Amino acid sequence: MRIFMPVWVKRYVAATVVLLAMLAFSAQTKTLHDDWSTLLAEHVSPTAQSHNTVVDYTGFLAQRSALKNYLNALEQVTQAEFAAWDDAKQLAFLLNAYNAWTVELILTEYPNLDSIKDLGSFFRSPWKKSFIPLLGKVLSLDDIEHDLIRGDNKYQEPRIHFAVNCASIGCPALREEAYEASKLDMQLEQQTLRFLSDRSRNNMQGEALNLSSIFKWYKNDFELGFRSANSLESFVLLYADTLGLSPEQRALLQSEQVKTDYLDYDWQLNDVKR
Repeated sequence: MRIFMPVWVKRYVAATVVLLAMLAFSAQTKTLHDDWSTLLAEHVSPTAQSHNTVVDYTGFLAQRSALKNYLNALEQVTQAEFAAWDDAKQLAFLLNAYNAWTVELILTEYPNLDSIKDLGSFFRSPWKKSFIPLLGKVLSLDDIEHDLIRGDNKYQEPRIHFAVNCASIGCPALREEAYEASKLDMQLEQQTLRFLSDRSRNNMQGEALNLSSIFKWYKNDFELGFRSANSLESFVLLYADTLGLSPEQRALLQSEQVKTDYLDYDWQLNDVKR
């Protein structure tokens, strides 16, 4: 027996099927870091020249439950799951975890602080506090950066220093989107160009090379063969155009005879209100 179905019912059923299919596809394509990306897009803004960003911590406070939901999602990833991922997916996960937990750390005392350093003590820096449930352990920010991200040069990636953010003006920009494995190389390169193009933090005046203190603290990381760069000078030469170096300055760097000075680091909070 044929059942008569009005045209409007057929259209309703068809539309419902399409909607359900779209929702199923959306669920399949949604990544672990989408919620973090949404928060960053809403609460992180570029400075005038786009060399850096400022953070609306008041906005993050208003959406702290959403941030905590994201952090809880990171916590659910097991060590076995993590180990099965490729390097790009692992590294994107760790960079996002570091940055998101840094924001959460700031929110624990915001607005009653001027610097992330205010969250430490004479005996222990804020980066050594073990408060992060991740990969089956309770970690510190130092554990994530120095053991998981930098440890044993596993990822052979010095550009991570322009991706992790220490909630300070002197630090490379907190990116306005989450890191994703599918575009991680592009994101890291953009972060590097962004930081090195800031003449207030990296420049060469005559024969004097003036660099951010990041290059002093982590000098060895830039000498481990990234794109065949085995010295800090050769790493800098990879970005000679970005730094606006003259042919004479490039020759000086190639000779590795330049005098390098490291600029003071600004530890003031990267708050949009400043």
